Amino acid sequence: MMQPAQEIYIYQLKRTSYRSIRLAALLLMSASFACALICIVASILLLPTYTHTFTPYLKWQDALLATLSFIALLALGSCLLVLRFLYALRAGYRHCMLMLKDETLMGRDLSAKNLSSIYWAVSTNFACFVVALIGLVPVILIGWTLHLPNPLLVIAGTGLAIVLSLAGLVVTVIATAFIIIGFIGSISFCRKMGSPQTYRLTDQATLQIDGLVLSIIYPDQQESLFDLNLLELDDSRHLLHLLYQRWLLAQSGWNPSLGEEIEEALREAESAAPVG
Repeated sequence: MMQPAQEIYIYQLKRTSYRSIRLAALLLMSASFACALICIVASILLLPTYTHTFTPYLKWQDALLATLSFIALLALGSCLLVLRFLYALRAGYRHCMLMLKDETLMGRDLSAKNLSSIYWAVSTNFACFVVALIGLVPVILIGWTLHLPNPLLVIAGTGLAIVLSLAGLVVTVIATAFIIIGFIGSISFCRKMGSPQTYRLTDQATLQIDGLVLSIIYPDQQESLFDLNLLELDDSRHLLHLLYQRWLLAQSGWNPSLGEEIEEALREAESAAPVG
């Protein structure tokens, strides 16, 4: 913790937290890049194995190629998101994770849960793609029903496949819309992840502390969570003491239970302190 002039308190990410979270991020990014590389190579090998002439139905090779390409795209996208998080993580370690200045608190959410959020978003997009692909399965079946040996089976099977295809296309369109929304939302998600959020500690701010996790809710701003376990122990205790002092001065406007929450967090911090 550094204290420049004018009552500005700067708290940096502690070294052990930085190294462990960075290692996890690098491992996940390496795995994602390897997955993308495998899918790209498999797509290149698959491409010349079948004809690409237009047909009124979807070929299963096209579905497989689209799946490999989409997985590669998601894996590369997750690499970019992890890189963005690593940039924010380094900024929190080299410069500032939390800063308390007068009645203003600025902080970065650098918890490892950001990595879980990245891959949750990736898995959600992939699930939507699978649903969209399932909606196209009846279209693939048309290519098989046209080659049935019995003409009656051809007519019946193809007609049934066409009916199912119309219903499947509705599912595919809806799932595709969610995929597009997910890609658009990932731009904002990438920009905000680990970025500094500034809050005025006024009556409008709602502060809560669960364990050593500080949450702040402010009108017209997203809720932020700051894991104080990522700070040096002395820094987290110092920040809690400062927040406690500000709560005592403005009890009428702040969360009435904040004082008890801070006291409980301080007891946890004290119990976590090394003996001797």
